Order: sequence, then structure tokens, then C-alpha cells
Amino acid sequence: MKCALVTGGSRGIGRAVCIRMAELGYHVVINYKGNQAAAEETLAAVRAKGADGELLQFNVGDAEEVQRVLGGWVEGNKEKYIEVLVNNAGVREDVLMFWMNVDQWRNVLGPSLDGFYYVTKQVLNGMLLKRYGRIINMVSLSGLKGTPGQVNYSAAKAGIIGATKALAQEVAKRGITVNAVAPGFIRTDMTAELNEKELSAQVPMSRFGTPEEVAEAVAFFASKGASYVTGEVLSINGGLYS
Repeated sequence: MKCALVTGGSRGIGRAVCIRMAELGYHVVINYKGNQAAAEETLAAVRAKGADGELLQFNVGDAEEVQRVLGGWVEGNKEKYIEVLVNNAGVREDVLMFWMNVDQWRNVLGPSLDGFYYVTKQVLNGMLLKRYGRIINMVSLSGLKGTPGQVNYSAAKAGIIGATKALAQEVAKRGITVNAVAPGFIRTDMTAELNEKELSAQVPMSRFGTPEEVAEAVAFFASKGASYVTGEVLSINGGLYS
């Protein structure tokens, strides 16, 4: 059974990606950290598409938890194969560097950088053995240009961009592609506190994007048609590049 694992899949972009993977016919493994009700809503949406899935609760930034839960799942489900991994989980704690404390730094870098390593390490061996796989990392416009007030978030996403390009070269001969999607302003819970009207004026398309538009980019990278595209970062930002 071919599976797609989406971290942070309970809400927002993660939920839209889960639904899109269901439309592509994957058994969707929905990772979430704590919001079980939202995760169950995502699973219901996946099943409404005629596919199936399951919930897998773990904190991507906790090495022991990832090993125990995800590693245990891989060991206990030999008939299932994670063909697509979407590293989507991440958090923001915006504050100017001058006021940023150690926890605000670590809380943001952990889920992105550590999470990428811990989760990808658990599923990469299966892809290498199958000589096929798709790894798609959710980064950000902030990781490309840097955003004031987001030194931690910009550093985390820039780090994932570097890791994407490096891993892509390591596994290319095994038929595995590694790419990243860099959203700009997308209408989700994470951006709910932002002034959408004011910020939309900075975007050439004069609006925020939708999670479904980001999910379409993920679907492209997950497809067999993207077999010769790897180490790439695709911006979904309405033309906002600086």
C-alpha cells in the first residue's frame, strides 16, 4: 500500500495537502502534535474523497518520540510503504532579535530543522530500498529573503532549503526527488493575526493565497511527471519576492 505521510497535517496547509494526496489515491498518514479533533476532521475529509488514512500523533522535534511512534509504525506496517513525505510541521514565534529569548529560538528551529532530520531519517531507508520516493519540504518566503521579526523562522526555513538541495544530490541516483515549496502569505490559522488587507497591498496579485494552491504545488512534486525535478524551491507567493 502506497502511503503519503504529512507532518502537521491537522490544519491549514497540512490539511489541504492531506486532502490532495487522498485525491491522488494515497493512503494518507496524518501526523499531528496535539489537536486530535482537528486531525480527525482532516481524516474525515480524506475519507470523503474516497481514500483512507490514519492518524499518527508525535512531536516531530522530539527524537525519542519520532523513533518510538513513527519508527514503530514503519516496523509494524511492512505492507505499507511511505512513497511521499511532506515535511510540513512548523511553528512561528515572531519577535525582534533584540528581545528574542533562547526558548523562542529553539521552539522555532526544533520543529523545522530537527523535525526534518528525525522524520526523514525514519522513512528514507524504505525509499532507498524501493528506489523511488518523493520528499517535499514546506519552507517559506522568509527562508529565501529573510523577514524582520522572524530571524528564528527565517533561519529555520533557510536551513531546510539548504538541506533540500544537499539531500536531493545524495539520493538522486535512487529515484528519489527532494524539493521544497515556499509559500508567501497564505490564509491559514498561522496568519490569522496578520492584517490581511494591509499586507495584500504588498502582493502583486493583491491577495493572500489559499492552502489549496500550495497543495497543488506539492501534488506536482509528488507526481511521476516531476521525476526530473529535484533540489528545487518553488515559490507560491503571488509575485511577492522582496
